[in-house]
Amino acid sequence: MKLYDYILSPSCYKVRLMAALTGVKLDLQPVDFHPGLEHRGPELLALNPAGSIPILKDGDLILTESSAILVYLAAKAAAEWLAGDKPEEAARVQQWLSFSGRLTTSLGGARLHEMLLRPGDIDALQAQGISALRELEAGLVEQSLRGRRFVAADRPTVADIACFPYVALAPDGGVSLDPYPAIRLWSRALRSLDGFIEMPGIHRLHELKPEPLIETGEA
Repeated sequence: MKLYDYILSPSCYKVRLMAALTGVKLDLQPVDFHPGLEHRGPELLALNPAGSIPILKDGDLILTESSAILVYLAAKAAAEWLAGDKPEEAARVQQWLSFSGRLTTSLGGARLHEMLLRPGDIDALQAQGISALRELEAGLVEQSLRGRRFVAADRPTVADIACFPYVALAPDGGVSLDPYPAIRLWSRALRSLDGFIEMPGIHRLHELKPEPLIETGEA
């Protein structure tokens, strides 16, 4: 399996992380995303006309959306990362997979603006990112009340991996994670998984602080 990869891309990191957690070996093909714009060159446009990465090639199969790649890797090597047979769990996994696209657009857009000087309305991107983080925080608090640490189930799924990188890198786009204790606990839970791998720029700041407490209101 070949992954067309950029080391600083959170979307590519999702795939590398999923592969590490499921024991899948990837042949990494580095792409000069910045400043070379290799992803928009003729060779990669022939694989993905959208001009984006990651791209996964497995024999004759070519996948170009990170969420689809995560599902494919899990289905091939570790089905426990997919939804179980309960309709509610399957729906929750799909909900958070879809939600991850909003994180890419908002927090990812803010990060590209701040780090690579990509054009964009930074105030709007940050506001959208904060809105998405609040939604994720609320979802995780709801899960914690059920005794669960992860977004869709009582175990990590592809949905957690889809959401994690852009959340963890939110500070690169000028969005602090300090106000979100449930997100920080969730991040620690993911980091503690066997096989977890790092990405350059994923900060450990909150792991150096006391474990946050989730306020659930007065009884």
